[in-house]
Amino acid sequence: MNWHAVAAIYKFEMARTWRTIWQSIVSPVLSTSLYFVVFGTAIGSRISEVEGVSYGAFIVPGLIMLSVITQSITNAALGIYFPKFIGTIYELLSAPINVLEIVLGYVGAAATKAFLIGMIILGTSFLFVPMQIEYPLVMLLFLVLTCVSFSLMGFIIGIWAKNFEQLNLVPMLIVTPLIFLGGAFYSVSMLPDAWQVVTLFNPVVYLISGFRWAFFGLADVALGWSLLAILGFTMGCLLVIWRIFKTGWRIKS
Repeated sequence: MNWHAVAAIYKFEMARTWRTIWQSIVSPVLSTSLYFVVFGTAIGSRISEVEGVSYGAFIVPGLIMLSVITQSITNAALGIYFPKFIGTIYELLSAPINVLEIVLGYVGAAATKAFLIGMIILGTSFLFVPMQIEYPLVMLLFLVLTCVSFSLMGFIIGIWAKNFEQLNLVPMLIVTPLIFLGGAFYSVSMLPDAWQVVTLFNPVVYLISGFRWAFFGLADVALGWSLLAILGFTMGCLLVIWRIFKTGWRIKS
């Protein structure tokens, strides 16, 4: 394992974050704070509790997932797309480093950024609502797995995209709606029976459910299924990336 190469890619990507800290860190945190104000105040005044938890606290896990997932995808996609765009991807491919080391560098940096944003938002949430995390280790596990898995997905999108418009296509038109429809701001049990069944086909439901369980001990889906879903998604992304580098799809052509 060429750890020097991994560290070089990782440091380069992290340095880009600190150069654009307002866009990379401050902007998503401020945007999520506005969600706290709007949903926590406007809707929270009409919905006092959800399954025994105040509505303001109930939406915290969903808001963190919303920001973490979108930031993981965006950071990883931009990280690998720019070398393709300016042509330095060929220098990377000709260097004495393998696929695993490339992925560790780019995905590791994107996951680190998303994790930092998630922790900052979590800390900010305590300023808005009183809250206690019942299972902090499980919470950290889900947060890390989510950052890594969706950074892998963003890496795939960055390789697939041919232009900047395509970079935003999947996050805006597919991922964000799935998050909003995945129980980020409500409990699945509040839906009619037929819609509860339909909602279970949304993979994001399992992530938000497991993450919320770590906070309040409440879940729409069994914790085991949530873990299997996130682990299966991670392995699927790794398999796709391995296949991409083996065939050279959208990289060497």
